[in-house]
Amino acid sequence: MPDSLVIPVDVQGHAYRVVIGAMDSLGRTIRSTLSLAPDARPLAVVVTNTKLVDLLAGPILNSLSDAGFRPIVATFDAGESHKNLASVQHLFDQILPHKPERGTPVIAVGGGIVTDVAGFVSATLLRGTPLISVPTTLLAMVDSSVGGKTGVNHASGKNLIGSFHQPTLVYIDPASLGSLPPRELSAGLAECVKHDLIRDAGHFDQLPALIPRIRSLEPVVAEFIAHNVRIKAKVVEEDPFERGVRAHLNLGHTFGHAYETVSDYKLLHGECVALGIVSAAFISSKLGLISVAQQREIADVLLACGLPTKGQAFAVESVLGVMRNDKKVQGGRIRLVLLDGIGKAVVRDDVPEALIRDAIAGVG
Repeated sequence: MPDSLVIPVDVQGHAYRVVIGAMDSLGRTIRSTLSLAPDARPLAVVVTNTKLVDLLAGPILNSLSDAGFRPIVATFDAGESHKNLASVQHLFDQILPHKPERGTPVIAVGGGIVTDVAGFVSATLLRGTPLISVPTTLLAMVDSSVGGKTGVNHASGKNLIGSFHQPTLVYIDPASLGSLPPRELSAGLAECVKHDLIRDAGHFDQLPALIPRIRSLEPVVAEFIAHNVRIKAKVVEEDPFERGVRAHLNLGHTFGHAYETVSDYKLLHGECVALGIVSAAFISSKLGLISVAQQREIADVLLACGLPTKGQAFAVESVLGVMRNDKKVQGGRIRLVLLDGIGKAVVRDDVPEALIRDAIAGVG
């Protein structure tokens, strides 16, 4: 891997960088990004979960201290069940006694849950502070760390409370993936498959050969991450507040979020997205938007990633109930992202409910 890869992102005048590099350069990169005075020793708030703090906080705290920051660590319990307002309150209770200022960076260290929760804390702390995302899972690296979506869950569904708050910097060290269980790495690949399905048919054709190398964490993983970040960044630049094409990034997610909720979060987000992609591909095939052969090819790629494509007997009415409460519902109609061929997405709100039921049953 070169010393660093840099992907620029510019969202309506809010420009930031996604830097792919070694963790020991994190503190210096944050300091230069914030344009701090040479003699400044500002507070820096590291937000992570209780499982990651011992593994990750040490090297990061050393990098921050060496760069002249006064770092503190605020933690919340790991797991989707703790992605809620109670955890946000718990984080505020840890942070506020240190008297943060509006220029105090909040540094999110962890996977997608940490990225979402810490981003919401940064968006609401003193009405907004600089957010530094340091994703440590593949899913967070290619998806949740880029684009400014932050938030927490409610008993009614996922991510129903939140805000848009763009990061000031995203810093990715691919070496962090070495600590992931294989299941977590596979979960991140679901978002990568999604990116190619909606934007890059040519790269999708390369996935069968590429996926084994990514799962083995060969050096090509750095450019693979960069490829996915570029797709996500381009879509976000075109539509930062999800009023148009950014909805395409939700391929598999309307189904997937419902599957997560109904499974009581026993399945990982990426696993549910994979099942959601299978459901969306099924409907796309039935509507004549893709061929049956393409539908099977999508399932084969997901299987090569180590992701589930069936075997989950969800209660159909329960899934439909959650889908009807999805934040993307308009006028009471479920809006689904479907495939209009490989590499192109389309949003439809006219899918017959009977077909949606068949799609849910089809992953059983």
